[in-house]
Amino acid sequence: MPDKRVGGYLDAASTQPLHPAARDALMAAIDSGWADPGRLYREARRARMLLDAARESIASTLGARADEVAFTASGTDAVTSGVHGLARGRARLGRRVLASAVEHASVLQAARSLGPEVLETVGVDHLGRIDVDALDAALADGDTTALAVQSANHEVGTRQPLDQVRAHAERNGVPLLVDAAQTVGREPVAPYWDVLAASAHKWGGPAGVGVLAVRTGVRWRSTAPDGAREGGRVPGFENVPGVVAAAAALEAVWADAARESARLSALVDLVRARVPVEVPDTVVLGDPVDRLPHVVTFSCLYVEGEALLGDLDRLGFAVSSGSSCVADSLEPSHVLAAMGALTHGNVRVSLPVGVGEADVVRFLDELPGVVARVRAALGATDL
Repeated sequence: MPDKRVGGYLDAASTQPLHPAARDALMAAIDSGWADPGRLYREARRARMLLDAARESIASTLGARADEVAFTASGTDAVTSGVHGLARGRARLGRRVLASAVEHASVLQAARSLGPEVLETVGVDHLGRIDVDALDAALADGDTTALAVQSANHEVGTRQPLDQVRAHAERNGVPLLVDAAQTVGREPVAPYWDVLAASAHKWGGPAGVGVLAVRTGVRWRSTAPDGAREGGRVPGFENVPGVVAAAAALEAVWADAARESARLSALVDLVRARVPVEVPDTVVLGDPVDRLPHVVTFSCLYVEGEALLGDLDRLGFAVSSGSSCVADSLEPSHVLAAMGALTHGNVRVSLPVGVGEADVVRFLDELPGVVARVRAALGATDL
């Protein structure tokens, strides 16, 4: 049944409201899992048991071994560790990091931080899907230490052809890092990865828990100092209550993922159908079929994104605009620019688990008037 707590919150691609199962698990683990899981006394053993059980649960959903999964401080931390670990582990085999032009900013920034000429991006089509022919040509040039391609785009929802991407990467002996933040908990994790990153708050777990999975046998070397936790991959004390809550949320959402994804996909279809008809000079972006079930973005001509978001917020709707992966920024989206789409006046609607159909319908009913008012304020009428 729709969760009435969600209301007009339509920015789940940024963060999902904390799942009730996560809240219950978090409170229980705060009381029982507070000790250092690296020690040997009773309280520590209890914390270690909780941590190990959570690791087993999350690894099962990812299609990984438990010893391949480590917990980081965030999804960004997982991505950065993934990119840097591949670059360090394969330093003698190459220097260049290839990535699709529509990767999350954390992936691109992690590669750029390795050096001014390390990152090379591969173009995408007008739907946001990577150009596999261009990718094959780039890989054939050699000197590539890692390839980063997301499971699906965080702004327009288009799924990437990871089976084809992995085939090209494997043929050239290059490991594939997959940012699966938008898909974990919503659809099965495709097995075409060597390193995978995810973030618990995207599936209803608490913020501050990232997941880094590294396949056994992959040349990956931690950049953490000696003595680090999580199999030597991550420095610092494990957030046992947060990890336990993340596992509880993932179990809960995954148990109902097929039904809920179908319901949300139908609501996204409704948005995709109504917006271009009811709001003039508007284009809906991304693949209409091969896409995430909960994300849709559209661009409006003659509209300022900040003004549009402000008016929608006053009506009780939380959506995003601009470069949605850059904190505190409404700068033009590098994703939309790479697609050749309008980079201003865009709105991303991403539906949280449990959102009601009535909330989506109300948003669609209000949107034409909001866009008209914003355009009128700019003098953009009768164009």
